[in-house]
Amino acid sequence: MADPSAVPPPVDDLARRLYLEILDAGGRIAADRIADPQRPALAELLRTGLLISDGLDGAYLAVDPRFVAESLGAEMNAEAARLLNRAECLPGRLEPLITAYESVPRPIEPAGCEIQVIGREHIRRRIAQLGADCREEALTAHPGAFAPSALETSLHQELPVLRRGCRIRTLYRPGVLAEPAAIRYAAALTEAGGEVRLLDEPFQRALVFDRCTAVVPAAEDHSRAALILDPATVAMVVAGFERDWARAERVRWDSLLDTAPTRTAVDRTARLLAQGLTQRAIATRLGLSERTVAGHISRLRDQHGADTLFQLGWLMRGGEDRD
Repeated sequence: MADPSAVPPPVDDLARRLYLEILDAGGRIAADRIADPQRPALAELLRTGLLISDGLDGAYLAVDPRFVAESLGAEMNAEAARLLNRAECLPGRLEPLITAYESVPRPIEPAGCEIQVIGREHIRRRIAQLGADCREEALTAHPGAFAPSALETSLHQELPVLRRGCRIRTLYRPGVLAEPAAIRYAAALTEAGGEVRLLDEPFQRALVFDRCTAVVPAAEDHSRAALILDPATVAMVVAGFERDWARAERVRWDSLLDTAPTRTAVDRTARLLAQGLTQRAIATRLGLSERTVAGHISRLRDQHGADTLFQLGWLMRGGEDRD
């Protein structure tokens, strides 16, 4: 089968200029009229079919570009049809391998054990495997910070799951609004059919696949994870997620792509100050560092002319109107 990359590309500027010169000369040019610097352009015109050689005297004749376009277009359409046919045949040809893969038992846990603790070096591989085998729904709750590279990996793994018709629901803390990479990830995921909400209160990290397998931290530093297959325990994890999901905030992620995320974080800091929370409590609630929250508070103090944190909190609650 022909290589699609072998289809001749459109001519470049040098070849186009040579073609126009030949048209100005009446559509025919003698071979000895082609200068050495024009030889590459000549070769390109011959390759695309815009020029043909006159076998009588070695001259070159210009060809109607409409004919060339129709000819190349027919070749491309034929190649596209061959590729589509090959793509449609792939699942059938791979069916024996698919059947063999699905028939292999997944050694997620030892026999008779419904909870297995795995180390950091195996966590990502197991989660990737569970995602690849997911058939109906994946629930994810991420209350902590993350690296942009981890978001790219997650998106690469989750998009195929969505394309299979599975549902993905994800919970984050409002601190992600200060991370452009997180906003881009959430926008891409929701555009593909996923759902991402924000919960402005503490919740537990967890992943659930098809409501059959849950993954939760088994160490405070997340160096170990527990894979849970016990139906009652998985049901408890799902119930906690559903409770948090119902209280979480829907977000128009696409509308945040062109806005300044730090401004949203400042607004949330102001709202929590108005509720009487301290700097440390605000940092915990938003999932931000105290240094970041201190920067937000400094900008709010400058904006409102407050000398102290107490005075700023009073102003955030509308204290000026009650003086």
